[in-house]
Amino acid sequence: MLKSLEKEDLLELLERAIQTDEILKQCEITVQETSAMLRFSGGDARKLLNILELVVESETENKVVITDEIVTERLQQNPLAYDKDGEMHYDIISAFIKSIRGSDPDGAIYWLARMVEGGEDPAFIARRLVISAAEDIGLANPNALLLANACFDTLMKIGWPEGRIPLAETTIYLATSPKSNSAYMAINSAIELVRETGNLPVPLHLRNAPTKLMKQLGYGQEYKYAHSYEGNFVNQQYLPDEVKERRIWQPQNNAAENKHLEQMKQLWGEKYNK
Repeated sequence: MLKSLEKEDLLELLERAIQTDEILKQCEITVQETSAMLRFSGGDARKLLNILELVVESETENKVVITDEIVTERLQQNPLAYDKDGEMHYDIISAFIKSIRGSDPDGAIYWLARMVEGGEDPAFIARRLVISAAEDIGLANPNALLLANACFDTLMKIGWPEGRIPLAETTIYLATSPKSNSAYMAINSAIELVRETGNLPVPLHLRNAPTKLMKQLGYGQEYKYAHSYEGNFVNQQYLPDEVKERRIWQPQNNAAENKHLEQMKQLWGEKYNK
């Protein structure tokens, strides 16, 4: 964490910005009070300059008077503007995603509104919804990912402010959907297994055999084409020999995955009955 600047340092920085910034120099800025700016900045030089920029940009006239009342009013209207790259930005998006994960539509829509009112980039919100749909809802409701992607596409097509509506629809849908992170856990587990075991050889029957030599070496031999068998399934090995008994996907307890699990039990028997 960066050390907070002293009041004198911040005031000096403020004056220097007003005098030297190419855009600010074009305005007639009078700083009558600084208490609110210093308080809201929390000793952070970046936040202080963001507050100054926010106040100046909110004025329609070239003459700008800065008072504690004006600063407080502008920040209440646009609470994220002075901190869009800082701690509040990440705290609010964190609260938003955790509310969705925790199945609280009211909390999720509240934090969405905070971001909307704070001037957050709508595309950033939409991207986080896509991630949440895959990570937190996952196989419990695969339609969530389709809706989140559709939300992102719709936002790009219709723009703002109407874009807030599909964001709200998707937020509520994700928050009220059943939850599963089994896909998230499965890929992490598989990556860990790969790192642990290295580049294990592909079983011969699964290898591609584009040349005569490769066929002579046994590549692709004894591979069983699933669609040639009843139910479009045949029991054969798909993992490397060294890890052939490993279970990676661990389904969670929800209607959709329970259905998938029952199907896997019927197909694979003992492997998915453990």
